[in-house]
Amino acid sequence: MINSFEDFPLDPSLQRAVRAVGYETPTPIQSQAIMPLLEGNDLLGIAQTGTGKTAAFALPILQLLLKSGKIRAPKCARALVLLPTRELAIQVSECFEQYAQYTSISTTCVFGGVSDVSQKKALIRGIDVLVATPGRLLDLIGQKVISLRALEFFVLDEADRMLDMGFIHDIRKIITMLPAVRQNLFFSATMPSDITKLASSILRKNPIRIEVVPESTPIERIEQSVYKVDKKRKGALLKALLLAHPEMSKVLIFSRTKHGANRITETLEKAGITSAAIHGNKSQTRRQEALGNFKCEQIRVLVATDIAARGIDVDGVTHVFNFDLPEVPETYVHRIGRTARAGKGGVAIAFCAPDEESELRAIEKLTRQKIQEGDSSIVKELPVQKESSGHQAPVANRRRPPRDSFKKKETHVSSSEPVQKSNAVKTKGKNRPGSRARKRFRAAQVEQ
Repeated sequence: MINSFEDFPLDPSLQRAVRAVGYETPTPIQSQAIMPLLEGNDLLGIAQTGTGKTAAFALPILQLLLKSGKIRAPKCARALVLLPTRELAIQVSECFEQYAQYTSISTTCVFGGVSDVSQKKALIRGIDVLVATPGRLLDLIGQKVISLRALEFFVLDEADRMLDMGFIHDIRKIITMLPAVRQNLFFSATMPSDITKLASSILRKNPIRIEVVPESTPIERIEQSVYKVDKKRKGALLKALLLAHPEMSKVLIFSRTKHGANRITETLEKAGITSAAIHGNKSQTRRQEALGNFKCEQIRVLVATDIAARGIDVDGVTHVFNFDLPEVPETYVHRIGRTARAGKGGVAIAFCAPDEESELRAIEKLTRQKIQEGDSSIVKELPVQKESSGHQAPVANRRRPPRDSFKKKETHVSSSEPVQKSNAVKTKGKNRPGSRARKRFRAAQVEQ
């Protein structure tokens, strides 16, 4: 096994970039994958996010692109990396740019949710490495802006998440457009039967199989606790914990819904706690801005839904909150794993409402451990949340006004005072007093 990046037969420009980003000792998947890939083998990698797999496939691809000496053709890409989310695509693209910073290799990232004008300009010139999400790639192929006929390397990353998000049909369309001769790399955190079938349709016979299991699962390094609280007081509990514990400096909160994420952010901002939300309804610019501010610690809290958070790979997350317990227990493990990166420990706090008890039991069954309850005195001290006075009561609970209130009020006139009839000219339709009709109306009154 290779214990240093200097032992890999990489180009001096790539070795220089590796030193610039601070890599010294390769991770298990890097030490096992880089050499077989440099020899031109197909690869089936079973590894989770955060294991260093991006460098494991990016460095060999860049080395082989440099070694071939070919020139990129207009409207063509030499290497394609497919990813399920915009955030992941951007992060992988940034890694390629870092590793290739001392070379002439070009990298372009294309994804939906933003204008495609700049993306088209880059593709028309031709690129070496194309990092893309499936939907936007098919759209650009349909516009004849990019062709995959000259592709030399194909990487499908996060295949299990692709399947969960419904991209399987798009992937199959893209596979039919690939040239027969190519090197394939396939990565997935899990290998259910559907993923196995997809892998067999992409990879050549006898691919190199590498399965990387973390030395210790994140569960073992994370201090977990659960607060049993009704839904109406979850926001107050979150605010109380964050205000009482300044050591919660880089906090990631998971919400089940987009609207819930927005409500959490509004609650925290009112309390003076800097926060931002990312979810599918946010524009790509806003999502990247929020993620960038969280990485740089310009905001203390990032609130996210599960799909949007798939691309979050942030170091130094101190605490993870499950504001809503997920319906799938495996999602809980994936969530709290965001705080136990690079062998470090972390803290995970969950809020459990009475109707979420079944989800809590499923999580404890999966993790094979009882999650200890948090300080119940904090929950008891929380104020009981009242309905906002600005909201109207439900229609069924509103009191109808008495029938007499709908009757037209009568004007009582003394018998000694005769009622004077108006001599004004009655007008109808467009001749009501207004604009030009008003002048004719007033003129008629003067004549009378």
